[in-house]
Amino acid sequence: MSLELISFPLCPYVQRSVITLLHKEIAFTLTHIDLAHKPDWFRELSPHGKVPCLRVNGGPVLFESQVINEYLDETTPPPLMPEAPLERARHRAWIAMGSDALADQFQMMSAQGEERFTAASRQLFDKLERLEKELQDPPFFAGERFGLVDAAFAPLFMRMEILHSIRPLQRWEALDRLRRWTAVLMELPEVAGSVTAEFPAQLYSCLSEKGSLLLRTA
Repeated sequence: MSLELISFPLCPYVQRSVITLLHKEIAFTLTHIDLAHKPDWFRELSPHGKVPCLRVNGGPVLFESQVINEYLDETTPPPLMPEAPLERARHRAWIAMGSDALADQFQMMSAQGEERFTAASRQLFDKLERLEKELQDPPFFAGERFGLVDAAFAPLFMRMEILHSIRPLQRWEALDRLRRWTAVLMELPEVAGSVTAEFPAQLYSCLSEKGSLLLRTA
């Protein structure tokens, strides 16, 4: 099976699928595009013009990271989702919550004014505090077993740690369970290897280009 994942370097949704591919040791190629100047071939592939897209055997294209990851999980054992339907649905719900949290995080990082920053930060941390209460048995979301929920939240947590190093975030500091979960995830080779060594500098540069309030108040 030939798999091509289409991405751009800073996309956290693509990173979710890279983590899953690396964890399952699935061979793939990674193609980066410039989202500001999308090539025509990509416009034809992606129904909504967004990444990630996964091209399978040079033909059918999947989009949305959650869909891509579930396809990878269903076609390459062992599974990273629970067998029981109710528990599997619960995991899907938290993965969807993680997608919303990533959108909040992006708004927080992009905010140039205090009002927008405060609103996005509140929305993000309200979700993370709910997740903190849900998390029961470390080291992973489902206890001893790495799963797709872990792959879904690892990119968000990686960015939170970088942002926290730039500007201390008290509400992040207070989330003890999430911080311990984060520490475990960041040590995994599939998470560490899902970005390049230049990733923190690239993220900082992106914040600078956007005029992020995070940098102006650091």
